[in-house]
Amino acid sequence: MARVIVDVMPKPEILDPQGKAVHGALPRLGFTAVTDVRQGKRFELEVPDLDDESLAEVHRIAETLLSNPVIEDFTVRVDA
Repeated sequence: MARVIVDVMPKPEILDPQGKAVHGALPRLGFTAVTDVRQGKRFELEVPDLDDESLAEVHRIAETLLSNPVIEDFTVRVDA
């Protein structure tokens, strides 16, 4: 059984109000080292037999269901 991680993030040119809210709260909580925050989503998918075909299917799932390709980018990686 393999675990495949799909990370979905807003594209750089897209406003991220959740990230801005977190960034605005950090100084009020005493955290000053962070200069920007972007908030995204992480999906963990269990795949029984990881091969090229199942990895290609995960890519199709990521681009059609897990992300909105107009405003989001995604990466797919296999968890070691």
